[in-house]
Amino acid sequence: MAASLPYHEPGIVTILIQAYFLLLLNVANFVLDHSLYCGLLGQIFVGVAWGTPGAKWLSMEAQQVVVQLGYLGLLLLVYEGGLSTSLTALRANLWLSSCVAITGISVPIGLSFVLQKLSGATPLQAFAAGAALCSTSLGTTFTVLRSTGLIRSRLGVVLTSAAMMDDVVGLVMVQIISNLGSSGHHIGAVTVVRPLLVSFAFAVCAPLVCVFVVKPFTLWLNSHRTRHPQGHINQLVNKRGTPWIIHSSILIGCIAGSTYAGTSNLFAAYIAGAAISWWDSEVPHLAQETTAVAPGQNENTSHAEPGGINVSMCTSEETRKVDSSGTAVFERYYSQLLERILKPFFFASIGFSIPITEMFHGSVVWKGIVYTALMMVGKLVCGVWLLRISFASFFPTKLLAIFKNPNIQMPHFWGRVDQKGSKPPQDATPAHTPQTQDPAPTSQEPSTPSPQSSRDSTTQRANSHASPAGTNPRSIYPASILGCAMTARGEIGFLISSIAESNEIFSSADAEEGKSSEIFLVVTWAIMLCTVVGPLSLGLAVRRVKQLQQGVEKQGRLVQKDVLGVWGLS
Repeated sequence: MAASLPYHEPGIVTILIQAYFLLLLNVANFVLDHSLYCGLLGQIFVGVAWGTPGAKWLSMEAQQVVVQLGYLGLLLLVYEGGLSTSLTALRANLWLSSCVAITGISVPIGLSFVLQKLSGATPLQAFAAGAALCSTSLGTTFTVLRSTGLIRSRLGVVLTSAAMMDDVVGLVMVQIISNLGSSGHHIGAVTVVRPLLVSFAFAVCAPLVCVFVVKPFTLWLNSHRTRHPQGHINQLVNKRGTPWIIHSSILIGCIAGSTYAGTSNLFAAYIAGAAISWWDSEVPHLAQETTAVAPGQNENTSHAEPGGINVSMCTSEETRKVDSSGTAVFERYYSQLLERILKPFFFASIGFSIPITEMFHGSVVWKGIVYTALMMVGKLVCGVWLLRISFASFFPTKLLAIFKNPNIQMPHFWGRVDQKGSKPPQDATPAHTPQTQDPAPTSQEPSTPSPQSSRDSTTQRANSHASPAGTNPRSIYPASILGCAMTARGEIGFLISSIAESNEIFSSADAEEGKSSEIFLVVTWAIMLCTVVGPLSLGLAVRRVKQLQQGVEKQGRLVQKDVLGVWGLS
């Protein structure tokens, strides 16, 4: 072994290939994000072109480095999703998210048994294919939600929590399938139970640690800092880099602990972000300040207000508030690195995994398209949970009228939606009566909101996180967005199918040596098309929603502004 790595200047060909690879990843993301909200598709195709499936311009060592750095980007994407999670909305919609996740797991696995007739698969091969297609790409989900601005909405919370549950089950499937090859295709109890129990332990123990350890310690620390404003602890906490060190330590500790314990490190990254988000919103803490004293002014006094906030009274000084929240620290230290390098590398690494040269055989193509259609249906049905269906009003004539004119009043089974400017229902109580209103305030008198409008806005905010039974979906767009977002498979699907192929679960006795099995190629078709079509359809749906929310007058009609209803509220 050499004592050190000899330094050699890379050749001009290597420099140009890697420079254009990184530049095109960002250019493709910019162009498609501003047109279809799915810049990740361009990054996947750039990865196909530059990597092993395409021109092989990147060496195998360079592709391995891109995969490793891209996985760091995936961890940061999931961590950012945890930071952006509204815990109030998460608690209020936990049951709904669980129902969506169970649907997104059970339906694809059940539909995958059609491979027994389609490709002559065994029940174990069909189950392994369904395990690969039951997951939802977390990287794709968080990327699309961030580009569309829905990550903090109620719909975004339901979607991300359901996708996280699907991926936890998918990663349990990884542990199961990876042990099938060494155990002679027999599933042991430890293979299934350990990942499930460890994931459950993380989900249960993390809130307990936050409530019974972190919160009391924070309150004690606040009290100590208030009593000793010039102490070493208060000065250390007020340093600009302290929150970054604490947050990074929590993230790395959770990832390392979950990996050694035997569960998903992506799940641990999400829990770390959600825990920091909880600390920011639910735990009282002192404002972090950095103080710059003007020259010649050395005297200052400090006191604590009754609320426990440390206030520094200085004669001539500038006091700069430092935002130490998890979101602010992420934007300050990680955001640019993630956006420009790590996230493009992650989606390019997905492109490295697509065996393009072996996929275009007649039987593989049509079987892959049929299986893809079934797998899309398996995730699109998740959106049914956002619909309030009343079959008494389920008439074909109403359905036909809705598809011809999406701006008309919805029937009762989709919730009642009135056009802006349309006549309200007769049984509805008008928000105000012009005949009984007080005269409008004059220009000298400041206008104040009416008590009724204040109550209406308060009620809307209060109901934004209510249970689904108490909400009225204003259109089918929330269900469509949820189903399209759940469609993308991505990294976990490729991981499970690759492990199944390498462990010879997909291969048959008459398979040619050195070539991929037909079932693996069919599954790859489904994963690839779902990863492409899902974000594309989601981007088109979100663009349509944004057009409707602008309230532009078209053909003499005012379209509905509030398209998402309570699902679009944060």
